[in-house]
Amino acid sequence: MEQARQMLQHHFGYDSFRNGQAPIIEQTLRGQSSLCVMPTGGGKSICYQIPALMLDGLTVVISPLISLMQDQVEALRAANIPAAYINSTLTVQEVNETIQLASAGYLKLLYIAPERLESATFLQVLSNLSVPLLAVDEAHCISQWGHDFRPSYRAIQKLFTLWPQKPTVLALTATATPAVCDDIRQLLDIDEQSTVITGFSRDNLAFSVLIGENKERYIKNYLMKNKNEAGIIYAATRKAVDSIYELLSRSGEAVAKYHAGLSEDMRMSEQERFLKDEARIMVATNAFGMGIDKSNVRFVIHYQMPRNMESYYQEAGRAGRDGLPSACILLYASGDVQTQRFLIEQTQDETRIAQELGKLQTMVDYCHTEGCLQNAILTYFADEAGTPCSRCSNCNDGREVKDVTVDAQKVLACVVRMGQKFGKTMVAQVLIGSKNQKVTEFGFARLSTYGILKGQYSSKDVSNFIEFLIAEGILAVKHGTFPTVYVPEEGKEVLLGNRQVLRKEAVTVRKLVDNDPLFEHLRLLRKEIADEEKVPPFVVFSDKTLRDLCDKKPNELEELRHVSGIGEVKFEKYGERFFDALQSFLKTV
Repeated sequence: MEQARQMLQHHFGYDSFRNGQAPIIEQTLRGQSSLCVMPTGGGKSICYQIPALMLDGLTVVISPLISLMQDQVEALRAANIPAAYINSTLTVQEVNETIQLASAGYLKLLYIAPERLESATFLQVLSNLSVPLLAVDEAHCISQWGHDFRPSYRAIQKLFTLWPQKPTVLALTATATPAVCDDIRQLLDIDEQSTVITGFSRDNLAFSVLIGENKERYIKNYLMKNKNEAGIIYAATRKAVDSIYELLSRSGEAVAKYHAGLSEDMRMSEQERFLKDEARIMVATNAFGMGIDKSNVRFVIHYQMPRNMESYYQEAGRAGRDGLPSACILLYASGDVQTQRFLIEQTQDETRIAQELGKLQTMVDYCHTEGCLQNAILTYFADEAGTPCSRCSNCNDGREVKDVTVDAQKVLACVVRMGQKFGKTMVAQVLIGSKNQKVTEFGFARLSTYGILKGQYSSKDVSNFIEFLIAEGILAVKHGTFPTVYVPEEGKEVLLGNRQVLRKEAVTVRKLVDNDPLFEHLRLLRKEIADEEKVPPFVVFSDKTLRDLCDKKPNELEELRHVSGIGEVKFEKYGERFFDALQSFLKTV
């Protein structure tokens, strides 16, 4: 492992491995296939890149998206590591040239899309190469229980018979429930004991859920207060993406957009603008972002609630990959649920609809919980929830707590009297005394609970209160074509007066970081170098490296070697220019 650590310092500028990296690398170097579950930004790629440098032959990396491959290869080449990719953006001649380089032993890593494995011709080419290691990135895509199942990932199993000796397999993902982990291990023939899970907690991320905000006003205000920071705004539909994009464009923001309705050239162009800091805001559907290596994303805002926790955690986790404090904000409205139900019912295999609706309810529960948001995420992934994070909007919520036990009992009693066969909207209408035709037809106006909350709450308020009770486990949802609410055991305890129900009674926009003139000065130099080399700025140095440089303010050029992220390769490439820029700035203050 000493040699591995030396390579880490030389190529990547880090003195030690992060949590989980060393055991995975050790297992891989021993020829032991492994599953690595590590949060976004936890350094999964290092787990196969370091072994790739140490093993004889070519490491093949299965990667789901073109953008992911290109980012990884650019970063590796910047660190003087011979790497290439083969995907649909290359011409036949370029593909052949890449294969020739691999065959001649000039490459250490080759990134390919899983669809490429369905070509018998390409499999024949691979069979003639020496491949000691097969890395499967975004491995949750192989599982039918995952949130982003890709049937083409099943073709990976064809690789196991290509060579006389099966390569070591390293499966990597950031979002895998226990069921997904079991599926990955079974399909890729990995022992359960060879699984390394570092935990799902991201200590630099502050999660927030805001209910009932004017979304457009909030976003404009947030961007104004954080005007130098890069961020992603996710929306559920193309129409919403276009609307937000137009809003921000009219406000003078440097904004890009990305969704499946744009041409491939347009999507790639917009992505490049964002990666190269030419657009600081990306507005996108979930079509954008898997594996995007842009490390200086300071915030991710969800304009609409995602359909499941895996998607949310993966998308939100694109903030703060460099480890610096970053924000993950979800703007919730009840209409988001209907939007996602429609999308699920339109796009899913019928056999998966019930499963996906169950995951959707988990997201609704997350939005209405009053407990620690970080712990809610950990619980979903069967990780051990610790003490409250003290960073999320719930942990930092200073609102007073109100006893709502009586109102909860009124809601529960109404659900019971309605036969526990109706959805939250109908229950809310009965509670406020609506004269809706269906309320009258079912005879609900004769119930003792009819209108019991009239004048106290609006229909929307009651619906939100019902969502809160569901999130607290006091009400439960039975899924089907028409979801219905019912009273579980926890709710019966409330009805009987054996359990108290407490609820907290506009969240202010906060600035993420204070402006640092030196940081901005170095950021301009980074952009200048990135433009010269035609790479994204984070490939030159991450924000974390620039911040560390600002903190340490080295007096001698050699002292740059002690800055996080400046290894031997980048010291030789960029050290002098950054040191000169630092010294010239310090002379002016």
